[in-house]
Amino acid sequence: MLAWANEANERFKGFYESEWGQTQTCRETALNKFGVCSNVLRNEGNAPFILHNKNSEKVAVLVHGLSDSPFFMRAIAQVLFDEGFSVVVPLLPGHGLREADDDMSDWDLAERWQTHVDDVISLAGTMGDTLVVGGFSTGGALAVDNYLTKENNIDGLMLFSGALALSDNAEGMSRIWGIKLLAKIVDGTYETHGPNPYKYPNVAGFAGLELMDIINDIRDVMDASNDAEDSFDGSDLEKNSTEKNSSDKNSSGAQKHIDIPVFAAHSQADSTTPIYGVENLIAQSKGINTFFVIDESYKLCHADLVVNAALLAKMGFNANMVNQQEECAIPKANPLFPTMKLMLVDYLAQFK
Repeated sequence: MLAWANEANERFKGFYESEWGQTQTCRETALNKFGVCSNVLRNEGNAPFILHNKNSEKVAVLVHGLSDSPFFMRAIAQVLFDEGFSVVVPLLPGHGLREADDDMSDWDLAERWQTHVDDVISLAGTMGDTLVVGGFSTGGALAVDNYLTKENNIDGLMLFSGALALSDNAEGMSRIWGIKLLAKIVDGTYETHGPNPYKYPNVAGFAGLELMDIINDIRDVMDASNDAEDSFDGSDLEKNSTEKNSSDKNSSGAQKHIDIPVFAAHSQADSTTPIYGVENLIAQSKGINTFFVIDESYKLCHADLVVNAALLAKMGFNANMVNQQEECAIPKANPLFPTMKLMLVDYLAQFK
């Protein structure tokens, strides 16, 4: 393997040695794939990985969603790899573990997610000269958050069921004073083992509130940018130019538009992360965007958007452990995954 790939692998592994205390070689191997495994993981399917495209200067980062793992990014990662990208798929702190009690109740959980995503994006930036970042659900929100609030060289964003809004009930609950402490109590001992080997059986209430904080941060930056644009006039040109160059984008008053191409895929039937959140972002984006909307008539559930038939076959979901009459309880393949793939490939074609 090329020296730069070995260096990237070592840096990637180092993230998890710091997080877990120890790592080991994965038993499951594949050509061009580097995985980081450990006994602290539920199984190797939860492990973070890199797909190296040796002759390419294009790199993508794909971040998984809340309570799941890099397993759910495999189908999308393969599309990107086939289109000439090296693909980095991290594992967020607190995920994929045999024991996750302490992590899923950590007051700094959202900050740990943000820091890890920033570290991974910085690593990916050294692997090529074109960088596209995205993810599923929470992973998509973290990608947008990083673009808006950090110094980076991101050339494109990809949102798959992007968590830029939550259900009315979840958003309403998040505004109640002291709700995080109450959520910790209600969560109790966090159960990591369930019917899906690559996903926790439930989303921790506290972790969901941490996600809501990130969503609110994104809204604040976007709103500040819109307010600044509305109040702008020619006489302020010199002043605003100076302020823009000297401002700290990590401050709550950050002002930044999304002016790079965005790919978004979302189901109108998604009740977990309603589509209006992504619609609002697309409407405010200044780039040339691709928005693949799956009609409500398909009744496609939130988590199924990134699942194709091959991934479903490898999932090994134990349907006997859930109420099979409950909506969205059993994973299914996205029937429009091939069409979504074509739309994604067309979007990626602009990155030469």
